[in-house]
Amino acid sequence: MYQDFQLYIHGEWTPAKGGGTKQVFDPATEDEIGKIADAAPEDLDRALASAERGFAEWRQTGTWERAAKLRKVAELIRERIDQIATIMSIETGKPLAEARGETGGAADQFEWYAEEAKRIYGQIIGSRTPDSRLAVIYQPVGVVAAFSAWNFPALLPARKMAAALAAGCSVIIKPAGEAPGSCALLVQACHDAGIPAGAVNFVTGQSGMIAKHLIGSPVVRKVSVTGSVPVGKEILHLAANGVKKVSMELGGHGPVIVFGDADAEKAAEVCAATKFRNCGQVCISPTRFYVHEKTYDAFSSRFVEIAKSIKVGRGLDEGVQMGPMANARGLETIKTMVADAVERGAKVLAGGNPVAEHNRGYFFEPTVLGNVPDSAMVMTEEPFGPIAPLTTFTDYDDVMTRANSLPFGLAGYLFTNDLGTATRAYEDLEVGMVGVNEMLLATAEAPFGGVKESGMGREGGSLGIHDYVEPKYVKMKLM
Repeated sequence: MYQDFQLYIHGEWTPAKGGGTKQVFDPATEDEIGKIADAAPEDLDRALASAERGFAEWRQTGTWERAAKLRKVAELIRERIDQIATIMSIETGKPLAEARGETGGAADQFEWYAEEAKRIYGQIIGSRTPDSRLAVIYQPVGVVAAFSAWNFPALLPARKMAAALAAGCSVIIKPAGEAPGSCALLVQACHDAGIPAGAVNFVTGQSGMIAKHLIGSPVVRKVSVTGSVPVGKEILHLAANGVKKVSMELGGHGPVIVFGDADAEKAAEVCAATKFRNCGQVCISPTRFYVHEKTYDAFSSRFVEIAKSIKVGRGLDEGVQMGPMANARGLETIKTMVADAVERGAKVLAGGNPVAEHNRGYFFEPTVLGNVPDSAMVMTEEPFGPIAPLTTFTDYDDVMTRANSLPFGLAGYLFTNDLGTATRAYEDLEVGMVGVNEMLLATAEAPFGGVKESGMGREGGSLGIHDYVEPKYVKMKLM
């Protein structure tokens, strides 16, 4: 069912120089499921040379032809949705239904950017004199080095690859070593759709070495990364040495404010369903729940009821609603956060422990903590797992100060039936994205990204392609 994956360089799948490999593990069983190539510096140099050649060809490809090929990629992904989703579920442990949804989302990115390729509009500027013409055109930035995370191993690479290719750039994609398979299958779809050799390259191996080598090369002119805040800061340092264009979507700590006029039980249903999606390993996951004191009991009771009803297991098993965490370090962090919160006075309302019936794998119960103080670790550091800390508030200004108190600013959520409250609150929240009575924010046609230490730039939507082009101003004198 699983397969070993090689490097993809200049249109060919090839082993790493010297035959180096790394293991890939199933987080539900901790068993090895396959291997990936461990790229050597020589392999990265080949990828860079390939991308440079590929850029020279692909940038000259007409926008309608680019669009046709990208649309074909989307079609192939949809045709292969079962294969891609199965590989993803094995690698990440996420339920098969979630994996299928993500694969469809990856196809949507290629379909959306197939159209955006034809809509990179320039600008004509009125001249001060009748014998001059002023214009702005947009050109592809060049070779892109793209680094993706393991929690959405198809959607995250698709956002970067589709936008880069639509703009006329070539791309070297480096997926997360924990879950490279679904990205490799996206690359195969690009190959089968006729994307020319060199326009897409795929490398795997030692993340730190690969980042330093690719970003340190003058061939790379744009860097895109999805990852943690510390990783993003390191990438930014590397890119600064070459003054390279950078976009990054980093960690968050999504505040949820449930105002007193909201339907508390309906809000709890939306929040619980979203909180435990992908085992809570979502960068825009709701992670700090501020509930008005008069609705706290109703909200917490319904939230706990749903958390206790969730079926946990291996993603490929029928009826499973939440799989394991991706790795042991994440599991240990969640254990630490629960213990810290309880020590500071929080109450465990649901879960709080590894799943008893699973003696292997990184399974943790859907967990709800009540009356969590703002000083708790889970309230200040991103809880990338199935843990929901609840607390109360009474005053608008106070809760907004608390919600904006962290250096993160990716997504935030509001529940209210008052238009004035909603408008004031979504303007006051210091985040890049806000959901009002809604939490499913990610979609191909909308910009995705954050502020403060949660990153810079946007992926998706009509704004996303602008991170892969450079404006060029032209002034022409009529002779």
